[in-house]
Amino acid sequence: YAKRGSMENARKLFQAMPQCQRSAVAWNTLIAGYAKQEGCEEEALKLFEEMLCQGFEADGFAYGSVLCGCASLGALEQGRQIHGDVIRRGMLSDVYLGSALVDMYSKCCSIKDACQVFDAMPQRNVVSWNGMIAGYDQNGRSDMALELFGKMLKTDDGNVMPDQFTVATVVSACASLSDLAHGKQMHGYIIKNDSVNWDVFLGNALVDMYAKCGRIENAHNVFDKMPERDVISWTALIAGYAKSASFEEAQSVFDKMPERNVISWNAIIAGHAQNGHSEEAAGLFCQMKREGIYPTHYTFANVLSACASLATLELGEQVHSHIVKAGFQFKTGFDADVFVGNSLVDMYAKCGNIVNARLAFNKLLERDGVSWNAMIVGYAQNGYGKEALEVFEQMLKESMIPDRITLIGVLSACSHAGLVDEGRHHFNSMTQVHCITPLPEHYACMIDILGRAGHLDEADKIIKSMPFEPDSITYVALLAACRIHGNVELGKWAAEHIFELDPLNSGPYVLLSNIYADAGRWDDVDKVRKLMKDRGVQKKPGCSWVEVNRRVHIFKAEDTSHPQTKEIYASLEILAAQMKEAGYVPNTKFVLHDVDEERKEHILSYHSEKLAIAFALISTPPGKLIRVVKNLRVCGDCHIGIKFISKVVGREIIVRDASRFHHFKDGLCSCGDYW
Repeated sequence: YAKRGSMENARKLFQAMPQCQRSAVAWNTLIAGYAKQEGCEEEALKLFEEMLCQGFEADGFAYGSVLCGCASLGALEQGRQIHGDVIRRGMLSDVYLGSALVDMYSKCCSIKDACQVFDAMPQRNVVSWNGMIAGYDQNGRSDMALELFGKMLKTDDGNVMPDQFTVATVVSACASLSDLAHGKQMHGYIIKNDSVNWDVFLGNALVDMYAKCGRIENAHNVFDKMPERDVISWTALIAGYAKSASFEEAQSVFDKMPERNVISWNAIIAGHAQNGHSEEAAGLFCQMKREGIYPTHYTFANVLSACASLATLELGEQVHSHIVKAGFQFKTGFDADVFVGNSLVDMYAKCGNIVNARLAFNKLLERDGVSWNAMIVGYAQNGYGKEALEVFEQMLKESMIPDRITLIGVLSACSHAGLVDEGRHHFNSMTQVHCITPLPEHYACMIDILGRAGHLDEADKIIKSMPFEPDSITYVALLAACRIHGNVELGKWAAEHIFELDPLNSGPYVLLSNIYADAGRWDDVDKVRKLMKDRGVQKKPGCSWVEVNRRVHIFKAEDTSHPQTKEIYASLEILAAQMKEAGYVPNTKFVLHDVDEERKEHILSYHSEKLAIAFALISTPPGKLIRVVKNLRVCGDCHIGIKFISKVVGREIIVRDASRFHHFKDGLCSCGDYW
């Protein structure tokens, strides 16, 4: 019964045996059966303790079984105790027990102990070598796994020959290191050595290795030659295509799968989510639910990432409800799980719902650095600088160590809130208090803090005193500040450096054009346009999108492609009249074309964010909050205009642009016009 996995029947027979007839063999057999049964490892350990209490001695088989259970549970301390018993009973020379100890320590992330046991073994078999090689690979030392495999090939013991498990593990190590050269050598070794049985496990390792090394054609060739495939084979190929941004091929492989499980769905969803195809990822999640596949932590995290990218709060809230239901159903508390919880914090923050982001943060039973960073950055992006700094102080009080991302969030908070003195303090504390060497991103944040506040000379001095050559991001921060304060010469100097460092980025050209246009230097505007044309630089098209009834609607400036264009433009005409009556005057300096004022006003009226807002106004109930996302920075006229729109229609409007969030309500913006 135990060998067949029928532990309930095995236990009944065991309990029916008179106490006097329960031998060590019976105990050891029952313990081994439970240890091998997934989810029953704790029962195996309990029975082992009970057996010892009743005066029975464990044999090598029982010790090996219990060590296997400790490995599955990650029960390091119990494993150490059993190791001590094995030493006291003089059984350490048993190659079976030595191999079990190596496996236990490796799976309990104590690779140093595993290595000590392995080195002390008087005899080793292929299982011992496999356990140690796999241990290195599983504990992030794939380089040592390859080195140990080399030693295995040179060992004097002729009975130790690599098997398919050895080779598959080494191929996996090559994949972890993205070491194509050694991976191809292993492929050649497999072909040359008949002693290595080609099975699905080995085939999967090769497909995965080639995929992770960016050789998707090789991966597909191995896949095609596999005599047998399982779900992992298909999933590895899907993940490879997704990684190489070949989404049509990934979807094609996914559609051809004879059987799909949650891992396959996770691979295709993650591929889309991690490569910016957020709408496709969200759609696949909905399809997954319709097909009755139950999501995992990994699914939820990837879909929430997609919702965060699109700022699709309605879908994000729907996913959250699934997480809560999953937690109740399986008593796992998914929403309190740190991995999923961090994704919830990030999603709500990036959708502009900072209240729910904080609720998700507070609900986390454990918080890691990612949790704190998500909350700090969330507050910063939404314009709550002081709250971001309060969370940072709380983080320090709880003895959490900040990292470089934390300080980027802190400095961004100071920038968006205009907290110049606090920004200087936290920038200086990086090296003096936190032992973090500032990177270009931190310098860019500091330049942004000073530049927004008008301290352009100080910002310029910091750039010129940096311990390394400034990158384009640093100069862009200065250029943006020059745009705000109209400093033409310093802006031109910053732009020239950017054009050398990042000549194909359209953003700096547009910023410099803005500076020249504000100064009325139209000849210089034309020169910048000609420079862009000569270099083949295309201006990144601005677009805005809004979620209505769980569907994302995308708009470009002066867009006429939407089915409801007529109604949208009619709504904008009504809005324009209401806004002018309330005191709105179009700020035509934000039009970078030397045309008459009437044409400038027309251009401003149909910017993408205004079209998105107009559509939301005619498509949602009165008073409902509107959320719009723009891929570029909101222009100054739209910022003024949306303040008036929020006042005349009596709605709160949240706009997430490339820089931050703007919460418009009753004619005011949360940024206080400091952006």
